[in-house]
Order: sequence, then structure tokens, then C-alpha cells
Amino acid sequence: MGIYEILKSAHSGWRYLVIILLLIAFVNALMGYVGKKPYTEGSRKLNVFTLISAHIQLLLGLIIYFMHDWYKGDSSVAVQRYWKMEHISMMIFAIILITVGNARSKRADGALAKHKSIMLYFGMALLLIIAAIFAMVKADPSRHLFGM
Repeated sequence: MGIYEILKSAHSGWRYLVIILLLIAFVNALMGYVGKKPYTEGSRKLNVFTLISAHIQLLLGLIIYFMHDWYKGDSSVAVQRYWKMEHISMMIFAIILITVGNARSKRADGALAKHKSIMLYFGMALLLIIAAIFAMVKADPSRHLFGM
């Protein structure tokens, strides 16, 4: 097994951690906002772990992207276009949303504003990631939801 296969396996497995942490952080922020709960140190750590896991996933993905030469794919072929442009752009945008949401929550005054920031930005990132999964299945029918 070469380095490419190891990185691809790591990237494929790490996605579940990212999605689970993102979902938990979103639900935690939603419950905190709706329930007018305090923004705890546990909430902050959960958001930071979500941010870190997403950035690790991005780093693994970028290494794989350039190792496999996905950027050289034929854009007229749906599968190659998806991996060349759509997947990477959607994931980078999702990571940007997570990063901005975390940064805004740090600067926000009050627990409700912190929860709202995480809820909105992490929620948008989660929707974007789910949309990318559906786009992948549409572009490559040999793949299925949340699996290889």
C-alpha cells in the first residue's frame, strides 16, 4: 500500500469524524440558542475540535488532489469535473464557513450571539457538505451516500 492509498483511506475515514462533530456542534448551538443556555467551555472546545478536524480533512484532501492530478481532469466528463472543480470548491467553501463561524463566535458578545454564529455558519457548512455528497452520487453512480 503506497502513500496515496494511505492518505485516501485516511481522508475517507476522517470524513465521518468531521460530519459527526459538525452535526453535534450544530445541534449543541441550536439547543443553546433556542434554550437560551450559557456558552460553556465545553461548547467552545467542541467548536474548536470541529474546526481542527475540518482543517485536517482539507489538508488531506488537498494533498490527494495534487498527488492524483485531479486538476488535470477533463471538465466535459461529469465525474472528472466533479472531482476537479465541484468537490474541492464546495469543501473549501464549507471549511471557510466553519472557520468564519468559529471566529465570529469568539468575538461575539453574549452566549446567544455565540450560539447563533455557530448555528448559522456550521449549519450552512453542513448543508453544503451534504449537497456535495449528493452531487458526488449524481456525478458517479458507482458511489453511494456516505460510502465508497
